[in-house]
Amino acid sequence: MSSAGSSAAGRLGSAPRSAAQARIVTAALVLFAEHGVGGTSLQMIADAIGVTKAAVYHQFKTKEEIVVAAVEVELARLEPALDAAEADEDGPRALDLLLTQVIQLAVERRRMVSTLEYDPVVVRLLAEHEPFTTFMQRLFRLLVGYGTGAEARVRAAMISTAIGGAVTHPLVADLDDDTLRAQLLHLTRQFLDLPE
Repeated sequence: MSSAGSSAAGRLGSAPRSAAQARIVTAALVLFAEHGVGGTSLQMIADAIGVTKAAVYHQFKTKEEIVVAAVEVELARLEPALDAAEADEDGPRALDLLLTQVIQLAVERRRMVSTLEYDPVVVRLLAEHEPFTTFMQRLFRLLVGYGTGAEARVRAAMISTAIGGAVTHPLVADLDDDTLRAQLLHLTRQFLDLPE
């Protein structure tokens, strides 16, 4: 089931951003990872890029718009892998490709994962953001194999939680990215009974 026919406007990161907006989003991502969304003020974002708070307001009307734009930037990196997995006729290979990209992003952005998954402001905003909900439906559809039963849904929840929880857990804080990525891929493939 390919999403190639879906409107680009409904995709994450499809809204064009100016260079100034991109600078704001980049600074916000760093600050959100460090302080959480609630602990990051517009003044902190402005200070990080050396502009006034008014200049930030000129680019984004609200902090919520910055939060949504920041999350879109992060998750839009997975969109090509999601497209490829949906278009691939070989289910296990497609799922493995997608999981590899999900794990790669989670490991690269360890500090941002807990903000994306658990920050109450992010959770609330994304629940109302149609491109995000569409993206998550597509992702979970691949993870559950089009199943709607309890077992398929619990499996998808376990995978999502395991990856997100593992990259932020204190027990792995000292692991380098390559080791953590390799272990996550190995264990996730085992859990899903995918070939190594």
